[in-house]
Amino acid sequence: MSALTDWLSESSPISRKNAAEAVFEELRSAIISGRIEVGRRLPSEAHLASKYGVSRPVIREALRSLQTLGMTQTRTGSGTFVTTATPSTDLSYSGYSARDLIEARPFIEVPAAGWAALRRTTEQSTRLLKLCDDMEKEEDPLRWVRLDSDFHMLLAEASGNAVFSKIVMDARDALMQQSELVNLMASRRVASNLEHRQIATAVDAGSQDDASRAMELHLGQVKLAVTEIIGAVQPDR
Repeated sequence: MSALTDWLSESSPISRKNAAEAVFEELRSAIISGRIEVGRRLPSEAHLASKYGVSRPVIREALRSLQTLGMTQTRTGSGTFVTTATPSTDLSYSGYSARDLIEARPFIEVPAAGWAALRRTTEQSTRLLKLCDDMEKEEDPLRWVRLDSDFHMLLAEASGNAVFSKIVMDARDALMQQSELVNLMASRRVASNLEHRQIATAVDAGSQDDASRAMELHLGQVKLAVTEIIGAVQPDR
């Protein structure tokens, strides 16, 4: 039997906690080790869901992150294929590199948070706090990423600066891809919820300094997580 057949024959039930993270890591390791060879088509979502004992949405989340790392490619009507066992450290999301986002976001979102504290309407402040409530209750990772995106978009809008709003909107898809990967590989969702709450609370209180500092802290933690991910994608030696 081939290495892929051997691998598929192994039952690998995954704990429900951080299931997508565990599935992603197991698939990534199987590709890096050669058990799933470059050029191979991955088993169907249904087959993988059965192997790991998880739902198909969990499998989809893991597969999206493999594609973000450049390790796989999904071809319409054909399935998902392994493209490389040595992912590049130059991560890219929708045309923006990880470095682009890390360097640019503090110059956009930190001042935007500060201005939002001074210029937000009562309705915008209420919506920001409601988004925090929704993120804290949300269990579905992809829906959480959308809420996260809505939060950052609303904050830029509340700044009253059209340039900030346009830049965040233009980078929205890239930011969502980065958020999904960071949450999967660095287990950042709970900490991120706390950071978003601090930002929203400072904006609601009208404190420009606190809002700016809270956003600076949040982006600093995202930068740290991305830096760790770039190191983690290197194949074991």
